[in-house]
Amino acid sequence: MEPQLNQEVIKTAAAHDGPIETDAVIVGAGPVGLFQVFELGLLEIKAHVIDSLGYPGGQCVELYPDKPIYDIPAVPVCTGQELTDNLLKQIEPFGATFHFGQEVTEVRPQDDGRFYVETSRGTRFLTRTIFIAAGVGAFQPRTLKVDGLEKFEGSQVFYRVKNPADFAGKNLVIVGGGDSALDWTLQFAQEGPNRAESVILLHRRDGFKAAPASVAKMHELCDAHEMQFSVGQVTGYEEKDGKLTGVKVTGSDGVTRLMPLDVLLVFFGLSPKLGPIAQWGLDIERKQLKVDTEKFSTNVPGIFAVGDINTYPGKKKLILSGFHECALAAFAAAPFIFPEKKIHLQYTTTSPKLHKVLGVETPVFD
Repeated sequence: MEPQLNQEVIKTAAAHDGPIETDAVIVGAGPVGLFQVFELGLLEIKAHVIDSLGYPGGQCVELYPDKPIYDIPAVPVCTGQELTDNLLKQIEPFGATFHFGQEVTEVRPQDDGRFYVETSRGTRFLTRTIFIAAGVGAFQPRTLKVDGLEKFEGSQVFYRVKNPADFAGKNLVIVGGGDSALDWTLQFAQEGPNRAESVILLHRRDGFKAAPASVAKMHELCDAHEMQFSVGQVTGYEEKDGKLTGVKVTGSDGVTRLMPLDVLLVFFGLSPKLGPIAQWGLDIERKQLKVDTEKFSTNVPGIFAVGDINTYPGKKKLILSGFHECALAAFAAAPFIFPEKKIHLQYTTTSPKLHKVLGVETPVFD
C-alpha cells in the first residue's frame, strides 16, 4: 500500500537551475539515511537526501511496512512505517530536502575538494561530503521468466501490491513461497474488504520459507475450501483479445494444466542491485562498500557509507548498528565542512546549544 506521508515534515526539492551547493548529500532515505540527517543536524550540517523510491522508508516500507520490528532501543515494537514516521518527525527541525524517484548516476571529485553529484533526473549537486545509506542497493523484483508475459506487467501481472483494494473480487493466482506470498494469500482469501473472488497459491514445492503460522493458516483455508494450493511452475500462458486469461502450470507429475485467472501476483523476492555505485571508484567487497570502524569512511575521503551497504570485520546488518555508524560518520565529516572549527561532543539532555538546534527549551533543574 502506498505510504501516507506527512508533507509538513517532508520537504521535497523545488526546481533548480544550476548545481545545488550543499554540505552533505545522503544517498538513501531508509531508516539509517533518515537518522544520518539527525546526526548531521546536531552538528548544524544541512543535508539533501536522494532515493530511488518515491517516498522515504527504504527497505522497511518497501518490504515490511506493517510487520513488527522488536529491536529498536526503547521501542518495544513498531512497524516499518511507524519507525519511518517517527524518524521523519525526529529530523523535522533540520529541514532536510528530499529528492525522490531518482538515483545517483555520477559522482566526480572536484579540484576544490567537493564532489559533483548528478542523478537520473538531471538534478546536480556540489557537495563537501557524501553519505551512502543505500541499504543493499536498489531493489528490483525477481521476475517470472516466461517469454511474452512481461507485456501484461502493470495491468494483470504484478510483483508488488500497492493498493490491496485493486484486487478485491478478482480471481487471483499468487506465485511464491515466502512471507510476502503467504501474507497476501491470507489477506485475499479471508473475509474482509479486500477478499478476492478466488485465490490459488502456486509454489514449486510443498515446503515454504514463510512463517509456520502463516503456512498452517493457508492449509486451514484450503481444508475449508476458501482457497487452493498447487505445486508446480508457470511455464506458459494463454491470452484472448490482448488479455491474459490463464497460466499454464507444469506440476511435479510433468503434466501441464491451464489455470484461469484475472490477475497474476508474483512474489519471488527482491534482488539488490548495487547499480551505479559500483562505478564510483570505491573499494567493494561482495557488493558492499569497505569502511573503517572509526569514521565509517570509504577509501575516498569525504565519502562515507553507513547501514547495510557497508562492510567491516564483525559487521551486523541491524538497524541499530546503522544508527551507531551514523553518529561516528557525522563527527568524522565535520572537519570537511568546518575545517577551522573544533567539534566537541555534546549531549542532547544538557546542551543549550543542541536544545536551540532542536527547537526545544532547556529544562531548569532544581
